[in-house]
Amino acid sequence: MVKLRLKRCDVVKRAVYRIVAIDVRSRREGRDLRKVGFYDPIKNQTYTY
Repeated sequence: MVKLRLKRCDVVKRAVYRIVAIDVRSRREGRDLRKVGFYDPIKNQTYTY
């Protein structure tokens, strides 16, 4: 089963997340199946490919 998850992209003192499709049994920072977009919680914006 595949789910969409937020994967943290390290920016110093600023949280930015990549939205990825990943297998349920994989850990959050594991290998993703497909990159879907980005989420910026500070600006409250979502960018999709």
